Amino acid sequence: MTPPDSTRFPAGASPALTADGVVIARALSQRVATADGPLAILSEVDLAVAAGETLAITGASGSGKSTLLGLLAGLDHPSSGEIVLLGQRLDELDEDARARLRAGRIGFVFQSFQLLPALTALENILLPLELAGRTDARERATHWLDRVGLAARAGHTPRQLSGGEQQRIAIARAFATDPQIVFADEPTGNLDADTGARIIDLLFDLNARAGTTLVLVTHDDALASRCQRRLRLVAGRVADLEPA
Repeated sequence: MTPPDSTRFPAGASPALTADGVVIARALSQRVATADGPLAILSEVDLAVAAGETLAITGASGSGKSTLLGLLAGLDHPSSGEIVLLGQRLDELDEDARARLRAGRIGFVFQSFQLLPALTALENILLPLELAGRTDARERATHWLDRVGLAARAGHTPRQLSGGEQQRIAIARAFATDPQIVFADEPTGNLDADTGARIIDLLFDLNARAGTTLVLVTHDDALASRCQRRLRLVAGRVADLEPA
């Protein structure tokens, strides 16, 4: 595949905006139809994230943070612009091909945890490993359950776990497949301050040990400050892209 053309980025762009990025967005825009006409959620976003980098996407409510994260992860289609994820242009892939690209290579952590209620803690971690075809799926799931300190909760379903425990399971699930990138959307948003601080420590400790690229959305300055760079959105446009 021909490497992405980094010359399309604006003059004076950050050195991270190169063809070597594992996530690249070019002139990315997202519009939705409303009764009053098209509404711009994102406008002309340029961004590249290097392998192993940690990036926080910040901004006020409604600034387009979660929309941008979903587009970068290939969970939605942009109205215009281009996304390259792990060397693949997403507009050239159908839904099945996107799912194959994500399987085992992309991890997700959500504000609402997104655990399957009928599965146990162990089974929630096990599922993406099985979908990725890992022959050591159960061994890996058991290992990661222990890594987040919840080996004793293996047989518990989500409703039997606290919010902090559920998020620890979600983090274990995200890292269990040895992903190249983890996307996290407000990972501490549903947690109290003390639990959130512990989750932040866990997330960054596991990420540092694994050397994974981490892209997260947050309104929490303490969480954003743990990242190497911070992108701030204002009304769907990049206002700042700088060290956190």
